[in-house]
Amino acid sequence: MIIQRYKNNPILTKDDVPYPVATVHNAGVIKHSGKYMMLFRSHKLNGRSIIGLAESDDGFNFKVHEKPFMVPAKEGEFAEYEEYGVEDPRIIYMEGEYLITYSAYSRHGVRIGLAKTKDFQTVERFSLITEADYRNVVIFPGKFNGLYARLDRPHSEISPWSVWISYSPDLKYWGESKLIMKPVKYHWDEMKIGPGAPPIKTSRGWLSIYHGVFPTMDGSVYRLGVALHDLNNPSKIIAVGDDWILQPEEVYEITGYVHNVVFCCAAVPEDDGSIKIYWGGADKVMCIGTSNIENLVDFCLNNPRKPL
Repeated sequence: MIIQRYKNNPILTKDDVPYPVATVHNAGVIKHSGKYMMLFRSHKLNGRSIIGLAESDDGFNFKVHEKPFMVPAKEGEFAEYEEYGVEDPRIIYMEGEYLITYSAYSRHGVRIGLAKTKDFQTVERFSLITEADYRNVVIFPGKFNGLYARLDRPHSEISPWSVWISYSPDLKYWGESKLIMKPVKYHWDEMKIGPGAPPIKTSRGWLSIYHGVFPTMDGSVYRLGVALHDLNNPSKIIAVGDDWILQPEEVYEITGYVHNVVFCCAAVPEDDGSIKIYWGGADKVMCIGTSNIENLVDFCLNNPRKPL
């Protein structure tokens, strides 16, 4: 298997949280000062989502902080657009601070917020960087010709939900948007695709873990796949692995809040070439697996399909 599940999965459940929640899932994870910092989504008991914080010395065993990290804003411009919850954070480190993209839900739909922190003690909301309806925005941890770049997934009823790229000079104003990857008919990701973990820079390209959805008579199945972007022009996808790298197989992935789901918002590369991949299982628990970065790149290149 390309990903080896951790034998003690799930690594975080609602029972590990010191305040009332129904789920723990879809977490961003990054290293900070030698520790692994996890920002996880939870449904409160009223069904709306908040973001909690947990930390770990080894990336496997996490302890949850006593209070949530982010809850919907109560005042200011963010309050109206976070009314129904904040969800699915992704984290990168750039220019001395951590950038957090997250989904902001309200009566107006879902759009993406960008927040910043330097120490995971305090957080500053920076900007709402999309209109509705957008989800799954990840920012590249590097610039291209002086511009920031992001992958995103706007909702569309005309074309299958696909991956786009956009650029920004300042993280606030985004443009030069372009469709770069679509689902494939009667393929494991034929219903919709979307960015997962923030891309990881390798010697052969930017490695991107994405999710793909397949409709069945028993509902949708969420799996993970990988794509490789050009180092200097991330709008150019070198290859997409034709097969999935992870699908729901364990009980905690098949049965839960939403069954048959593995959903990734984080992957942490290690100095030895390994990678820790984090995913939500059945929208209820947090899981981890390990792989090798070069093996994932080979997986893209050795059995590719076209991105469009």
